[in-house]
Amino acid sequence: MAKQFASIEPAQRDFIERQHIFFVASATAESRVNVSPKGLDALRVLDANHVVYLDHTGSGSETAAHLLADGRLTIMFCAFEGAPMILRLYGRGHVLRRGGEDYARLLTEKFGGVEPMGARQMVMLDIDLVQTSCGYAVPTYDYRQERPGLTGWAESKGEDGLDAYRREKNVRSIDGLPTGLFEEEIR
Repeated sequence: MAKQFASIEPAQRDFIERQHIFFVASATAESRVNVSPKGLDALRVLDANHVVYLDHTGSGSETAAHLLADGRLTIMFCAFEGAPMILRLYGRGHVLRRGGEDYARLLTEKFGGVEPMGARQMVMLDIDLVQTSCGYAVPTYDYRQERPGLTGWAESKGEDGLDAYRREKNVRSIDGLPTGLFEEEIR
């Protein structure tokens, strides 16, 4: 039942752009596998072989560490309403550092120039395979709204508090790998 494609087809792009949640999976050969849910209208399709998402400050930065060490990344979408489908984007990812030229350009071009409080970096996926499968076992759910907790938490911390938090919690993965979040960490 699975079908494979070399790039995102127009109908698949429409499906991706309607989703309120996606899942990011990454690992290295020696690390734990990390799977993280993402929301907050953070993902943009750039073209048939590239997507980017705005990554918010969280309790860890596993994806960044895995991309720095290995580069493999999978993003998965599930249809929770309408016709069933699972869509996976496979490829190699890399981080666009906050304050960098590419980050600033994409923030302006794809996110309306608005950087939400708590934005940490962007993650770009260079897609080499798109796979769809049936999704018959995925239940249906009704979307109500985004949760305000992460945004409220980031706003309460402020820029200085977020920087301190990232330096305490986001410099190394749970397996001790560097995340590259701070320039001095990747030298």
